[in-house]
Amino acid sequence: MADTGKDIERPLGQTLRPQRPAPRGVSVGALGATVAILAVIGVSGAIALREKPFRKPEEIAVSTPKVAVAPTPAPAPAPAEVATANPSASTPKSGGPQIIHVQTEEGDGPPKAGIIIRDPSTLGQNLKVAHLPDRALIEPSDSGPLPIRSADGRRPFDVYARPWSGARGARVAIVIGGLAVSQTGTQAAIAKLPAEVTLAFAPQGNSIGRWMQAARQSGHEIVMQIPLEPFDYPSVNPGRNTLTVSASPDENLKSLHWALSRTTNYTGVMNYMGARFSADANAMGPFMAELGKRGLAYVDDGSSARSLASDLALKDGVPFVAGDMAIDAVQDRGEILKKLDSLEATARAKGTAVGIGSAFDITVDTVTSWVAEAKKRGIEIVPISAVAIDRQKG
Repeated sequence: MADTGKDIERPLGQTLRPQRPAPRGVSVGALGATVAILAVIGVSGAIALREKPFRKPEEIAVSTPKVAVAPTPAPAPAPAEVATANPSASTPKSGGPQIIHVQTEEGDGPPKAGIIIRDPSTLGQNLKVAHLPDRALIEPSDSGPLPIRSADGRRPFDVYARPWSGARGARVAIVIGGLAVSQTGTQAAIAKLPAEVTLAFAPQGNSIGRWMQAARQSGHEIVMQIPLEPFDYPSVNPGRNTLTVSASPDENLKSLHWALSRTTNYTGVMNYMGARFSADANAMGPFMAELGKRGLAYVDDGSSARSLASDLALKDGVPFVAGDMAIDAVQDRGEILKKLDSLEATARAKGTAVGIGSAFDITVDTVTSWVAEAKKRGIEIVPISAVAIDRQKG
């Protein structure tokens, strides 16, 4: 009779097969152990083939975007778009931020000096409008417009300065004075002299406003010459409205204002003669204090060893420049070249040198040719403001 107890364990749909005798040598216990091992292996394989169900939900949330739903990286900019990082190229259709982003990813960091140099905002005053005065730097007066610090503290010394490289190599500044005295000489000086050469205007000259405009549009920095009393005055007379040691401070300020109002757009003033005046503290003090109030520099031509200008300029916060030598005391090309070469040697020795000359034809021609050669030798010709001692700038 069939074993009804075993029927319960029989799989559905299958008939009972005759039970085979167990193989010899194999016990029932061993067979059971084998079956148990196979069952464990099967379950493990099934788990391995399934998705991992035991990973923590937060781990899935973090890792999934990295693999399955991460946003597609933006394609690299086309070569034409990358080229627009150069300001001289056309503006990219995608706009500036993409260009900046690409540079950052490539490790370029902030804009390099080359890019900054191409930025018009760093080139100083645009030459097309360099002749136009900044109205915030003008004070109306009975004698005419006077330079003044702006309400926000800007100085004519800074605003009208010609830019330069800022390098620490050998630098030579040259000031050529006497502009506006001779119309033909002034025109030749502005046309021939390199733009790095500073021009000084004589207040007694004619058409100073017109010549100032021409000079500034040609790239020159300019200063005004102020007639100061020499020791043998009035036998030697610097000209109209000379500031003297016998005049009252108010009288001298009135004469100073007349000279300052002759034109605009200059960075400072330079003495014309004045050995006696510059050696007198009572006369020189109010004069220097007025320059400090108005944000102007003082250029001492270096003709008097007794000048108090350096100490007074420091006291009143006036940017100060001292000339090293007159380059054309002897009107001879060979002698002028010797002075210019001496300037170069001084600049190489101490970093800077300042030469003072006048707008004679021989001086203008000699300086023009020398500057071209000096540049090839690594000398930088800079405006006078670039070599000033300026306490405000540290």
